[in-house]
Amino acid sequence: MNAQLQPTGSAYFIASETETSERHTLSVLVDNEPGVLARVIGLFSGRGYNIDSLTVSETEHQKHLSRITIATRGTPHVLLQIKHQLERLVPVHRVNDLTVISRSQGQEAPLERELALVKVAGAGNDRVEALRLAEAFKAKVSDATTEHFVFEITGKSSKIDQFIAIMQPLGLVEVCRTGVAAMNRGPQGM
Repeated sequence: MNAQLQPTGSAYFIASETETSERHTLSVLVDNEPGVLARVIGLFSGRGYNIDSLTVSETEHQKHLSRITIATRGTPHVLLQIKHQLERLVPVHRVNDLTVISRSQGQEAPLERELALVKVAGAGNDRVEALRLAEAFKAKVSDATTEHFVFEITGKSSKIDQFIAIMQPLGLVEVCRTGVAAMNRGPQGM
């Protein structure tokens, strides 16, 4: 058997060597009932798919519907397989690959935002530099003492990654991130 097609416990082994991995954001509309999230996540873990980010919230209280936003990576073949398998789950009403919809409609990438709380401890010049950089990134000070700051920052995941990276040498202590919330641009809904 070809070395590239050896089973590894992950569904990613089925991809040919020429396919490149892409990041996609999936929006899944589901019934808001116990066990639904476990079933969706079970689909990913049971097949060896990785989840980069996951957010869940009730979006339509009267209809008892929730929206699960999943950021994942894979080859086009694997991503299509994930979408089809999600669509077959009983509590799932609709699955949209926001990345593909945006491309097919000639739009920019979907709107994606994330919130992070970033705790930085430091004194002297490091403290002043942390405040200066936070201002440049439009991060808000949510908590402060003479020994630390907790910054609140929202934006694209790449912006948050960059902010965390520059805070590392200035005394980064802890990071808490919400995960990606996303929707397509334009007037149409999910």
